[in-house]
Amino acid sequence: MTVSSPSVILVGPQMGENIGAAARVMGNFGLSDLRIVSPRDGWPNPAADTMSAGAFEAGVVTPTVFDTLEDAVGDMSYLLATTARQRGMEKPVFTTGPAVEKLQSHAGKTGVLFGAEKSGLPNEAVALCDAILTYPVNNAFASLNLAQAVGVFAHAWAASDAPDIPEGVGETASREELVGMMTHFEGELERAGFFFPEAKKAVMVQNLRNAFTRAGWTSQETRTFRGAIKALAIGRGKARIQRED
Repeated sequence: MTVSSPSVILVGPQMGENIGAAARVMGNFGLSDLRIVSPRDGWPNPAADTMSAGAFEAGVVTPTVFDTLEDAVGDMSYLLATTARQRGMEKPVFTTGPAVEKLQSHAGKTGVLFGAEKSGLPNEAVALCDAILTYPVNNAFASLNLAQAVGVFAHAWAASDAPDIPEGVGETASREELVGMMTHFEGELERAGFFFPEAKKAVMVQNLRNAFTRAGWTSQETRTFRGAIKALAIGRGKARIQRED
């Protein structure tokens, strides 16, 4: 099976110029699927068109805008988050070479997340990813322009030889399936009073999602786990009825 090129996902980008420049460098190195999540200045953006140097008009790069990150990555089976810090999360950390190898080892759709110019990726976006991609930049001056960051990855991808990979035993779960499973589980935990105190809920959800994304779920496994969640919820309801009787 031939490896497909990863999508580039810009989360909350601020300047149209940076979106256009990112598209231009994607086109330079053969990447075509650009996904834009909640761009600050809306879309379409004339500044992005100008900086793309015709990448959009020529159909070299196809931009798609999404309201939420979950919608943007719903069909993904493997995601990398570009960030300079591990954020206290237990995730594998790769530089460009190993990161490209990991992307190439997945038969399903893959993607690389890039954060906003000012603040980078939010923690909840990193928690949704399988691993972290970081660059060996100068610690004394580590700030990269958004398009530069995309360019470093795009060059690494183009410079690698993408192998044919064998069919897996089970189809890797899409991010939509994985998020659906996690949301289902979190909903039942909420009803069971697990998230206490409320102030710690966000961190608790983040920790759970980090654990789930590390596991490499298949589609069948997510369906089985959701069946188990449903069975436990039904059983808990029966127990309440028995106690009331």
